[in-house]
Amino acid sequence: MDDFDRAAVEPRLADWRERARRLEQEVAKVIVDQARVIRLVTIAIFARGHVLLEGDVGVGKTTLLRAVARALGGGYARVEGAVDMMPNDLLYQTYIGEDGRPRVDPGAILRQAENLSIFFFNEINRARPQVHSVLLRLMAERKLSAFDREYAFPHLQVFADRNLIEREETFELPAAARDRFLMEISMAAPRDEKAREALLFDPRFYDVDALLLDVEEGILDPQSVDEAAVLIQRQVRASEALRAYVLRLWSALLDPAAAGVLLPDVDLEGLVKGGASPRGLAFVVRAARVRAWLEERDYLTPEDIREIFVETMAHRVFLDPIYALRGEDAPRALCRAVVATVPAP
Repeated sequence: MDDFDRAAVEPRLADWRERARRLEQEVAKVIVDQARVIRLVTIAIFARGHVLLEGDVGVGKTTLLRAVARALGGGYARVEGAVDMMPNDLLYQTYIGEDGRPRVDPGAILRQAENLSIFFFNEINRARPQVHSVLLRLMAERKLSAFDREYAFPHLQVFADRNLIEREETFELPAAARDRFLMEISMAAPRDEKAREALLFDPRFYDVDALLLDVEEGILDPQSVDEAAVLIQRQVRASEALRAYVLRLWSALLDPAAAGVLLPDVDLEGLVKGGASPRGLAFVVRAARVRAWLEERDYLTPEDIREIFVETMAHRVFLDPIYALRGEDAPRALCRAVVATVPAP
């Protein structure tokens, strides 16, 4: 850190920040009244983390991810989750050749390999656990083995969405797979009355394919984003007070009862069974640094931590099964209560 020349890299970081804002503006052309969701996705891009988007049917999750992929640039591949999908479907393309014989070729993911920047898995929870296991390796190692060779995906980010409403023919993601996502972002229907009116009555929102043509293509270069991500983490500093604050948040997550955290109708003794790991809190700091950079600061504030804490941490906290049965809201409620309880510097 001592030989890091902050002044020398600031112009480059400023240029990338301007490009990041352009990406947000372009995506906002087609995804209305979702500024916070778009900002969280931008943070994940520059933190080089995978994103799981969840919400009701028809709120625009797929459209958002398609718009982001178009603006981000680089190679793009998409698969649709299905109950009959097999692991090999991610890797291979099978078809009958002109000679009537079956053929097996690399699928869309393998064909792009080193050039692939966005892999979009639509309705990921419709795929079987065997498929999730292949995806887990791809996300964790950015490598896959096929055709007696290993393929590398140095610039890859996985974007996925899942439907939390329909339960038939769906498979919950295992904890190990969910932990590979930097963020789980919830997307709800717009609250703004004008935005709702536009979605219902403006004909341009009726044709998604045509709508996405309004998004400028290739604003960011994936290889440059990799470089920017490293420099952001080095450029944004954390004071001793801020470091102590994050450590207090971690302690409160591990033992909320001792920290004085309160949740209605919840016995906090022994509530957290695992998952509040060093890796999870490191991801919090990593995302918070990107948020600070987007706000034109080279230092972290408690607000940077609070703004991304729930989306970055809740899916990594495993509760007593009694409370886990309450659904997705229990870990999120705990994370919100921890942030509200632990005093900020």
